[in-house]
Amino acid sequence: MPSLSSAETAVRRLLVFEPDAEGHSQEWLQHLIEFASADRSRPAVSVVAPRTLCDALARSLPADVMGRVELRPLSPKELRWCTDRRLSLAALARWWAMRRHLRESGADAGFFLSLDLLALPLALGLGGGGGKTLSGILFRPSVHYAGFDGHRTQGGEQLRDLRKHLFYRMMLRNRALTRVLALDPFFPAYAARHYANGGKVEYLPDPAHPPAAAPADNDNGLKPNGRITFLLFGYLTERKGPTVVLEALERLPPSVAARIDVVLAGRVDPALRDRLNEHCTRLATVQPHLQLRIEDRRLDQTELESLVRRSDVVLAPYQRFVGSSGVLLWAARAGKPVLAQAYGLVGRLTQEHRLGLTVDSSDPAAVATAITQMAQRGPSSFFDPNAAQAFAASQTPQRFAAAVLAA
Repeated sequence: MPSLSSAETAVRRLLVFEPDAEGHSQEWLQHLIEFASADRSRPAVSVVAPRTLCDALARSLPADVMGRVELRPLSPKELRWCTDRRLSLAALARWWAMRRHLRESGADAGFFLSLDLLALPLALGLGGGGGKTLSGILFRPSVHYAGFDGHRTQGGEQLRDLRKHLFYRMMLRNRALTRVLALDPFFPAYAARHYANGGKVEYLPDPAHPPAAAPADNDNGLKPNGRITFLLFGYLTERKGPTVVLEALERLPPSVAARIDVVLAGRVDPALRDRLNEHCTRLATVQPHLQLRIEDRRLDQTELESLVRRSDVVLAPYQRFVGSSGVLLWAARAGKPVLAQAYGLVGRLTQEHRLGLTVDSSDPAAVATAITQMAQRGPSSFFDPNAAQAFAASQTPQRFAAAVLAA
């Protein structure tokens, strides 16, 4: 693993902490590493992450990193506690591990790549130790959703938001917490109005990954001739909505089912695999003319570029998901409309930037109706390519990394 050099000791160093290996982690850490390595006037970076993630980052380090990047794998014990299912214990473990690595690395400040779980220790006034400051990215503020048009809370969502409201108010009083970078462009103004220290909250653009240098030209049978291709990609969990999509496909008119192709691409959550197989077996009987394929594996960037580029509609049928989604950026950059949940930030961004069609994605019948509309009227009817291009162009990895390293 790269280590610090004496020549770098005078350079400000930020310790970035991320115990979760799935999702955006590797991509975002690569953005930070590349940005920090490109200019010696920028802060250096220490990354604390699972060993598998550190090993992956090590293989892609810039050749001229020159000690500006240090990779610090979490110990098995640290990783186990930081990812414990008991969220309060995991939160305290992450705070404790951050303090230890701040002390041992000599970094000047700590940055949580995901700050949401740290609300509890920060609300309790816990800091980085030795006067070192903390900051991080807040993924899922939802206390302001009531101001979105058509927003309705369900079940325990009101209690969830009351709890968040209390934690945000308390954690923003913590002197050790200097900046909260929110992926939601509407939350900073809300925080400034409702919290005494709401000025600590700033907007952070969710970075659109730059296109692969040479996307694969072989579609590997992705798009049968004359069909409209609907693509759902990423780590396929219940939250992503794959089961709702499959239930919706059962409800399609046979004439519509015969015109579409559906691809689910990405590693399937093991807890979901049997249910998806059951749905696929039933679909083969109910909709014999439907084309459906599941790629149950992790796809690299080049493969994803090819899949998105060759699709007609990108699916984002999240189940009342709170927060931003990189799927919107992948689709906008490729000029593809999305079929997305109407709820929360994903719904508002889709509507405001005219990125596609929104729907109550918890209702398979509503999803089936939306798929039918897009198939019959044409996906482009629901999409403004100029607005989508402007949306994607405003959210670059460089802007993201510059904001984080200013923390």
